[in-house]
Amino acid sequence: MSAPRSDAIVFFGATGDLAYKQIFPALYGLVHDEGLDVPIIGVAKAGWALDQLKERARDSLAHHGLTDEATVARLCDLLRYVDGDYKDKQTFADLRAALGTAQRPLHYLAIPPSLFETVAQGLSEAGCAENARLVIEKPFGHDRASAQALNAMLARTFPEQNIFRIDHYLGKEPVQNIMYTRFANPMFEPIWNRTHVRSIQITMAEQFGVDDRGRFYDETGAIRDVVQNHMLQVLATLIMDPPTGEEHEAVRDRKADLLKAIRPLDPRHVVRGQYAGYTGVAGVRPGSTVETYVALKLYVDTWRWAGVPIYIRAGKELPVTAAEVVVEFHRPPRETFGELVPSSSGHMRFRLSPDMTVALGVRAKLSGERMVGHDVELILTERPASFMPPYQRLLGDAMRGLGELFGREDIVDAQWRVVDPILDNVTPLYFYEKGSWGPSEAEQLIDRDGPWRNPIVSGEPS
Repeated sequence: MSAPRSDAIVFFGATGDLAYKQIFPALYGLVHDEGLDVPIIGVAKAGWALDQLKERARDSLAHHGLTDEATVARLCDLLRYVDGDYKDKQTFADLRAALGTAQRPLHYLAIPPSLFETVAQGLSEAGCAENARLVIEKPFGHDRASAQALNAMLARTFPEQNIFRIDHYLGKEPVQNIMYTRFANPMFEPIWNRTHVRSIQITMAEQFGVDDRGRFYDETGAIRDVVQNHMLQVLATLIMDPPTGEEHEAVRDRKADLLKAIRPLDPRHVVRGQYAGYTGVAGVRPGSTVETYVALKLYVDTWRWAGVPIYIRAGKELPVTAAEVVVEFHRPPRETFGELVPSSSGHMRFRLSPDMTVALGVRAKLSGERMVGHDVELILTERPASFMPPYQRLLGDAMRGLGELFGREDIVDAQWRVVDPILDNVTPLYFYEKGSWGPSEAEQLIDRDGPWRNPIVSGEPS
């Protein structure tokens, strides 16, 4: 039996960047594609009136090329606005009044984590939390202990099934395609294990720097910003066991099993880097040792994956902006044709951005009488990234009470457990030039399992 749909949306931080960049476009998509027709209430302390929020929404939508006037007008008609301090009880009394007859609101906290407890308490005291759902942005905690404390605090007001921890990567079509490709095609699952897989690489490269996010990033760093959440979720999707049954929790159960089996990271298997000029960014502390790049090696202690090295790297100011996964296969036990074939020959590649690609690396014979070949890549599918925006999908799922694409308490705890041993300057910091592939020490980390496969944005095989 499906859960009842939320009958109102409340988003705190309505005048902020996240609302401008993601929430307004997601709401537009829900109105346009799904006929969303519930009150949408923005809450912020900006001294604004409703007309200013509507103007902000229109500006956001125009900026994103969302210009169907009927949809824009309908969205603006649904907007309401409550201006007030989150520490003021009157703000939540005004919110309760704005909700009118709505009994199952969805509250979206697009605000700093330091305000989560204040808002949760305000919602509870004003009668806005009963039967409500709560959407929380990352970072969910700053380490394992703070994440556990945050979970305990939220649990006093909201049951676990009503808490939706957003990781927008889970809403991306190419990430969902990994799972679909694996389990919809019988030829892959028999070789998706330690017997046939030599190693796994996951790369998330960004050609840009910290830009105007200096203060936030300097309190976060690459490990907290993308590894603890995005990259570990991609890994779990890639190598988890098949979900069983038809319950909505089946996928998250298998992800939880996988993440709990990852060994906590060994500092000896981590390389942190910082691009030249980072400390000159506004908001960054002088002499900061926060990493803008990280490469790491980890292992999963299950029968399926025991002994398979898994390499993850993520960084800013790299040569391209792209994310992809490469699963490398073992060579046959004997080279039938007596060739000297690279041990890294043979792979499967999933491109996650900027396009969606599934490709298979194989060896093919060169023309001529000799039985010699070369490595080629077969593009199984390649599509531009013109998909439903992840925030639209996630917001729609949260309204329906579908938690599959959100972080569950035990999953988030397992992710923090993996990275906790390497947080906060436990390992040395190396420097690298903008436009490079990070510090040379990352090549030493991958060593004989390498080389790193660098994504090529042009669509050519990497």
